[in-house]
Amino acid sequence: MANRKIRVLIVDDSAVVRQTLAEVLSSDPDIEIMATAGDPFVAAERMKDEIPDVITLDIEMPRMDGLSFLQKIMAQHPIPVVICSNLAEKGAQSTLRALEYGAVDIIAKPRLGTRQFLQESAILLCESVKAAAGARVQLLRPASAVQPKLTADVMLPAATHAMAETTERVIVIGASTGGTEALRIVLEALPPDTPGIVIVQHMPELFTRAFADRLDGLCRITVKEAENNDSVLRGQALIAPGNRHTLLKRSGARYLVEVKEGPLVCRHRPSVDVLFRSAARYAGPNAVGIILTGMGDDGARGMLELKQAGARTFAQDEATSIVFGMPKEAIKRNAVDKVLPLQSVAAAIVACSR
Repeated sequence: MANRKIRVLIVDDSAVVRQTLAEVLSSDPDIEIMATAGDPFVAAERMKDEIPDVITLDIEMPRMDGLSFLQKIMAQHPIPVVICSNLAEKGAQSTLRALEYGAVDIIAKPRLGTRQFLQESAILLCESVKAAAGARVQLLRPASAVQPKLTADVMLPAATHAMAETTERVIVIGASTGGTEALRIVLEALPPDTPGIVIVQHMPELFTRAFADRLDGLCRITVKEAENNDSVLRGQALIAPGNRHTLLKRSGARYLVEVKEGPLVCRHRPSVDVLFRSAARYAGPNAVGIILTGMGDDGARGMLELKQAGARTFAQDEATSIVFGMPKEAIKRNAVDKVLPLQSVAAAIVACSR
C-alpha cells in the first residue's frame, strides 16, 4: 500500500453520513474514496467497475441489510470490511455478528457534535481503514457450543484463595483489529480456575458490554465489562469498557481495576499501554502479558515494562494474526518472551498459572 492510496467504498443509507465519512477519510493522505453507495445494490454496481481495497459498511439499510451484504461479499470476493455503526446498544449484538462473518473491525459513526469527538473519530476511523487494508481477510470458525459454568459454590474457594495469596497471577491481554475473534478462541479454551484476566480490546463504547455478554455465554470462565473497583478474581475476565481507560491496581492482596476517563493514548481509549504499564507497576512478576493481533504499536512499551518488571510476556505470531502490527512492535522491542500461534495462547496461560 506504500506506493498508492487505499481505495475505499463507503456504503451507508444516510447521505450526511456518507459525506462526513468521505471528508474524514479523504483528509488522510494515504486514503482516497473510490465511491459511495446508499445501499448494497448500488455498492454492487460500483464494484463491477473496480474492487475497493476496503469497504466501510452500515448494518441497518433499506433493500438489503449490511450483514446480508457482508456474507455475500465474503462468499464471492472477500474484501476487508469495516463496520461503521451507530452506538445503539440494542443493535450491538447483531453488529458483533459481523465480526464472525468476516468483518475486520467495528467503528462508531462520527457524530456531529463536539470538535474533540470529531477529531478523535477521524483518528480512529482512518487508523481502522488503514489496518483493514493490510488485514488478512478470513472466515473464522463458528462459535462452539456453550459450555456449562460452574456454580458459585464451586467458584468461591478459588476466589477466596485469590484474595489470600499475594503471589496470585493476573493475566493482562491487549488486542485491536481482529482481536474480537482471537479473544474468543483464547477465552473459550480456558478452564474455570484460570487466574483473573483484564483485557483491553479496541472497540467503541456500548459494544464492549455486548461483546463481554457474548463471550460470557461461550466460555467456562465468567466474562463481564469492567466497572470501576471491580475485583480481579479467578475464573473471570474483565473487558475494558469502550472510551474508558482501564488500569490494574492493588489493595493489599487484592487486585482490582480502575476505570477512568482520559486522553487518547497511542491513538486509543482504552489503551493497551495504560493497562500493561499499570500491571507492571502493581503486579510485576505476578503478571502475564499477552499481545494479540492489531495495527500500530499500542501495548509495545507497556509490554517491555512488564518484562522488565519480571512478568512473563507472550505475543501472537504473524501467521495467525489478522494484522501483525502490535505483536511485531512488541517483538521488535525485545519485550516478548515467546511468540505463539493463537491456538497455543490458552495453553501458555494455563502453564503460567500452575
